[in-house]
Amino acid sequence: MGKRIVLAGGGHAHMTVMVNSHVFQKEGHQVTLISPSPHHYYSGMGPGNKPQEIRFNVQKMIETRNGRFVQDRVIRIDTEQKRLILNSGSAVDYDVASFNVGSAIPSDFAGETGENVFSVKPIINLLKAREVILRWPEGKSLKILVAGGGPAGVEIVGNLWRLTRNRKAATEIILVAGTKLLKRCPEKVYGIARKSLNRRGIDVIEGAHVAKTADGEVMLTDGRKIDYNIAFLSSGVKPPSLFRDSGIPAEEDGGMLVNQYLQSISHPEIFGGGDCISLQGHRLEKVGVYAVRENPVLFHNLLAFAQGEKLKPFDPGGSYLLIFNLGDSTGIFWRGSSVWNGRPAFFLKDFIDRRFMRKFQVSGERDEEL
Repeated sequence: MGKRIVLAGGGHAHMTVMVNSHVFQKEGHQVTLISPSPHHYYSGMGPGNKPQEIRFNVQKMIETRNGRFVQDRVIRIDTEQKRLILNSGSAVDYDVASFNVGSAIPSDFAGETGENVFSVKPIINLLKAREVILRWPEGKSLKILVAGGGPAGVEIVGNLWRLTRNRKAATEIILVAGTKLLKRCPEKVYGIARKSLNRRGIDVIEGAHVAKTADGEVMLTDGRKIDYNIAFLSSGVKPPSLFRDSGIPAEEDGGMLVNQYLQSISHPEIFGGGDCISLQGHRLEKVGVYAVRENPVLFHNLLAFAQGEKLKPFDPGGSYLLIFNLGDSTGIFWRGSSVWNGRPAFFLKDFIDRRFMRKFQVSGERDEEL
């Protein structure tokens, strides 16, 4: 008897499942994707690129392969009835469910955000912010503040510099980096990034976090206040409270606890991948490489579980490659003890990113009109 396989979220970890959803259909199973948007945006190319270059049309990807698309968001999991409760008030029943719902800035951090404050998750917010900046009057000064000194914050300020460097009026870019810029990275990575930002006049504040945003002003934890025209929030990213609220075991940060097969440790019919899970026995950073590595495993295990066949364990692997896009056609390459920078690093990142896009942009995304 065919199974109802429901995907919550059209992110990286579900890409192989979605593009092969016809395989499930041939075996008699129904695949449904629930996503708040018809498009999924690739975070690795978020800063500094056009929408058509960085998104997947997940609705078309599913529907052209005989699947079902529901534009909505899961707010609760009824594990007894095997039912997903949606934000609209409707519900979708499942036999097998998989979650790739990502992470977000907690609402208590965002504060009184206002119309010109943008969380970096979901990535579509960066495109909205880009339009605000491009529409900003040429003769009017612009002050942009970015909260968060991790890789995302560094890439955002670097690409904001590129986006605004030819403006006629004064533009000021401030990065509030928290305790330290790129504190989890090697000192060499820190030095390269700090030197690059300093050279371009980007003000980096270390030793303080953003405590609150309100009415065009942020308050820092050291008591300082900084005014801004546009602000980006890129720190404090966490999984949603969905799993804990639904009585499903979760890690302290809210990520669903999964075993080696990417299954919930309490509900074997529930799987997950990407930023919204925590792998039991491992501490994985919230980086896209793990979602990409989980991709084929989730495809195999969802189909195998529906068929009553043997599951495949997920191996998180060893060290991974990170390349930071600094926004000036240079990048920082970091893998293990190897760190170097320059234009070759940027071009390598661009090649890797575009190869990933070509693999899953199967629905005419580059010809779409905005």
